[in-house]
Amino acid sequence: MTSKNIFQNPPTNPLLIFEEWYNMAQENEINDPGAVSLATVDASGQPHSRIVLIREVSTEKGFCFFTNTHSFKGQQIGENPKVALCFHWKSLRKQVRIEGTAHLTSDEAADQYFAGRHRQSQVGAWASKQSEVYENRAVFDQAFEEAEKRFEGQDVPRPPHWSGYQVTPHRIEFWSDGEFRLHDRILYTRKASENDWETELLYP
Repeated sequence: MTSKNIFQNPPTNPLLIFEEWYNMAQENEINDPGAVSLATVDASGQPHSRIVLIREVSTEKGFCFFTNTHSFKGQQIGENPKVALCFHWKSLRKQVRIEGTAHLTSDEAADQYFAGRHRQSQVGAWASKQSEVYENRAVFDQAFEEAEKRFEGQDVPRPPHWSGYQVTPHRIEFWSDGEFRLHDRILYTRKASENDWETELLYP
């Protein structure tokens, strides 16, 4: 489907559009087509935003990323699971904004993904106390060396504080660039039924 067809005759499931745009991004984006801005809110109501990498996209389950659950984002999701994602593919001149709820993936899913990571990344997940303050880089380097020695000659298991978060969307907005800022925008809002979506066209 072309972008114009998407806005003129939108499919019933917005994740079908995302899947097509994501495939286009994988072919055209030079670096990290899965990079997305993740917004969370802390206990005081202060929003926080950072880039994470989406590792799995499912038309049924939504969007999945993996991280240290003790990190700032992990703590904030624990306090308030409502999150927002924003993809911007500059090469495609397209953007997707997502609002939804994040929850931990199963241990089996986290184990499977962790097992496929590079060994250095696996070791780093044990060495890094993500988001905590440390005195200098040498402290982290020493922790990494100690973790390497600890798991020398064996598979590196997944740390108990490292897992995945599945973001189940309830609002998805697609934006496509137009000349003279006459952009196209369409908003999908999930209704009572899990697979039932309402669509609305938005002014640029």
